[in-house]
Amino acid sequence: MAASFSRFLTSTRDLPRAFSFSSWLAALLVVVVVFSGPILIILQAADAGNLTAEQATSWVWAVTFGSGLLSVIMSLWYRMPVKAAWNTPGAVLLVSSLNLYDYRVAVGAFIIAAAILVLLGVTRLYSRIIGLVPNAVIMGMLAGVLLRFGLGLFAPLVDNTVLVAAMILTFFALKRVKFRVPTLGAMAVGLVITALSGTLNIPPITVGITLPVFTAPAFTFESVLGLSIPLVIMALTTQNAPGVAVLKASGYTLPIDGALIFTGLGSLLLAPFGCHGLNLAAITAAMITNPEAHKDASKRYTAGVAMGVYYMLIAFFSAAAVAAFTALPSALISSVAGLALLGTIMNGTAVAMEKPETRDAGLVALLCSAANFNLFGIGAAFWALLLGVIVHLLLTWGKRRAG
Repeated sequence: MAASFSRFLTSTRDLPRAFSFSSWLAALLVVVVVFSGPILIILQAADAGNLTAEQATSWVWAVTFGSGLLSVIMSLWYRMPVKAAWNTPGAVLLVSSLNLYDYRVAVGAFIIAAAILVLLGVTRLYSRIIGLVPNAVIMGMLAGVLLRFGLGLFAPLVDNTVLVAAMILTFFALKRVKFRVPTLGAMAVGLVITALSGTLNIPPITVGITLPVFTAPAFTFESVLGLSIPLVIMALTTQNAPGVAVLKASGYTLPIDGALIFTGLGSLLLAPFGCHGLNLAAITAAMITNPEAHKDASKRYTAGVAMGVYYMLIAFFSAAAVAAFTALPSALISSVAGLALLGTIMNGTAVAMEKPETRDAGLVALLCSAANFNLFGIGAAFWALLLGVIVHLLLTWGKRRAG
């Protein structure tokens, strides 16, 4: 603890000198992608649960502010680009199930789920289990999770040929001349094309301060089974496991137990304001862990801090921010996300296929997670890890014993 706090102080002291322009730009790309897509799922869940406008905006404030604050704290604490995020699969679950519970009961379930995550972090149970999974399987799972975003880069080509083709060509042309942030150049070209084509129509936006609303929790056994447990499982399998893999792919080793304690405590404190759960980011985290964010890996933690600052500022103007970002064309957003994640997809696939003895297991994990299915209420990332380990054991167990 003393060593971690000392590192936190050192990181904070070095922060002004460590920042680079690319850190802020990489963080801005994350903001654009997140607030034009995943945040809308929360608004859908709030509508499905018949929440008031105040409760819905408080929910957005809680997950946005919490994600930003935890990103700043963990990036400084561990001196690496750690991105916290809200539980997106959990928000998808709430779209179909929040209306089954009184909102006070749902808040109680959020508190129980957060407490379970803290307990897992304190007991170090999760790290012991995830430590048994071969690296090739983890990287294969990561590549599969991100693969659909890579495919999303090319899917809009039919209807938006000029836009997507121009962005792709710009990206690789800038990469050839070693431009620090080629994704930014591609996005700039995309914005110019959409503006000239008349498809960039940002509606009138009313700017107002978003304030949190406290909701007293209530607890039921049914909500623990129907909400708390599924939220925990989704956070661990579809968010935290890929989140650790993203950092690992860029050369960072994050103590997952400590991260669980941080995100669990943050979720616990913000649950009465609507936060359904905070965890490590899985997909968008890759946008601040690669060299585009900072050429010096030891200073790349500044991208995590920059992203956290953006999030905390946006939290208090969340309604206006959502309206502005959702006005951007979907083809532009999917192209930006796909281009920004190309390097991580390539690295994850390379590691998964690197060693002949783990290649089959890595490929199974990649294909399984890329299928993006839901079995028994559990996402494909979990099944990718499980099936990858099973295949690995089937192919190596007898050989190991013989050896």
